[in-house]
Amino acid sequence: MPEPLLETIELTKSFNIRHNFFGAKKTTNIAVDRVNLSIVEGETLGLVGESGCGKSVLALTIMRLHEPNGGRIRFAGKEITNLEEQALRSVRRQMQMVFQDPLASLDARLTVEQIISEPLEIHNIGTKTERGNEVARLLERVGLSAHDRYRFPGEFSGGQQQRIGIARALALRPKLLICDEPVSALDVSVQAQILNLLRDLQHEFALSYLFISHNIAVTAFMSQHIAVMYLGRIVEIGNSQQITSAPQHPYTQALLAAIPEPNPSQRNKDLVVKGDIEEITEFPTGCGFLHRCPIAQEICAHEEPQLLSIDGSHEVACHFAWKKELNPRIARSCIQIKF
Repeated sequence: MPEPLLETIELTKSFNIRHNFFGAKKTTNIAVDRVNLSIVEGETLGLVGESGCGKSVLALTIMRLHEPNGGRIRFAGKEITNLEEQALRSVRRQMQMVFQDPLASLDARLTVEQIISEPLEIHNIGTKTERGNEVARLLERVGLSAHDRYRFPGEFSGGQQQRIGIARALALRPKLLICDEPVSALDVSVQAQILNLLRDLQHEFALSYLFISHNIAVTAFMSQHIAVMYLGRIVEIGNSQQITSAPQHPYTQALLAAIPEPNPSQRNKDLVVKGDIEEITEFPTGCGFLHRCPIAQEICAHEEPQLLSIDGSHEVACHFAWKKELNPRIARSCIQIKF
């Protein structure tokens, strides 16, 4: 098996929360809990889960924009968990992000040329003329005009703004792009354009992606492998076909069942999950999905399920993953969905 480009080992991130003005009472919000992930060079790992499950915090922790509380991060065979600022800067040339809100991620006071050329200036790459030529080339590659470099972000539509963000992320020729909900703020027709652009760029620039989304259908379209996250933990991981056609964890099944079905008679009503994700300061003794799970048994309240392999690379953290009579399947596969 090839060496992973990115690997997290037992990665953990929590935040201290003050409950009054004087900070006398504090609690700890656990956002990411002992996460193990790996991305092979040239492939896409999709990370899916509801809003609030810790996906974005995990992305920012991998980038060291949040400092981890525990665990390790390895990139291209190098430990980067505790790198100092200067050494970390050289690593960040190879790791870039595309953000959820394209306008918020772009400085409204700068022209497009200044935004895209800023990473090149920071890393002292090229002359001013060379940087300008590179900006023009990148803009045309993402579907905009070279003349757009003289305009400001607010003059563009949401899809165009995201193209600018992608061009900026590509400026340093990274090996890895972390795409944090890159299409969730866009219209459906524009989403398809951006997704197809990202797939084309992956082949052209030999990129690896960590693709984060709450939409499991979009994630399956983009990814070779999918990890399902709940309450900061990975509850199921496998290749896209395994996750979408034979999901084993009740939460994964619920995500698939939530995909809109135009024909009411074909809607799957076997699995109904109620309630929302809540902020937690202490994990339950047993399974974190306990209070929302329709097949929970007594063991779930007392024993935490471990992420174990059930079929090669397919791993599930559920006491009843192998007990088919307690585990209703979702027959529909979102791999079938085309954009």
